[in-house]
Amino acid sequence: MMKMRNRRALMLAGTAVALSIALSGCSAINSILGSGSGDADRDEETGQVTESANVDVFSVKVGDCMLDTGTGTLTDANVVPCTDPHDQEIYHEIIMEDGEFSEDAINAASEDCIGDAYTSFIGVAYADSAFDVTTITPTKKSWEQGDDRILQCVIVDPAGQTTGSLEGAGR
Repeated sequence: MMKMRNRRALMLAGTAVALSIALSGCSAINSILGSGSGDADRDEETGQVTESANVDVFSVKVGDCMLDTGTGTLTDANVVPCTDPHDQEIYHEIIMEDGEFSEDAINAASEDCIGDAYTSFIGVAYADSAFDVTTITPTKKSWEQGDDRILQCVIVDPAGQTTGSLEGAGR
């Protein structure tokens, strides 16, 4: 199960506030049981998606571009080559430490998505940027039953779809 969380800049204070979208699924359980939609075709050298595909959410990697995941159950994602129009791009990944599942720990870790990782990827600080950030995070069930410890940082252009990576966009 995964959750998608949004982060949006508050220009008054130059900080970020978390807005949650309740998206969860059971893909951890599906992947343990062997069901799910697998991985996309990828370039052997770069690892980039070469053909649009619907994949298990646990197959999504840093550098992948996706169509909007929408709302509801997040068990899979529609990945596309970044050269195609897309809504989201995964730019950073955080591996959580083992221990008890904690929403507070996940929220604290997700702050890293709008820190140095963001600035390095985009080229400007989050507070000065035009983009939004969401995170794909473990749920209690995927944490406990699927050993899911990966939090992924996802960049979104609120103006709409983009073509090509947003890396180095500088805005």
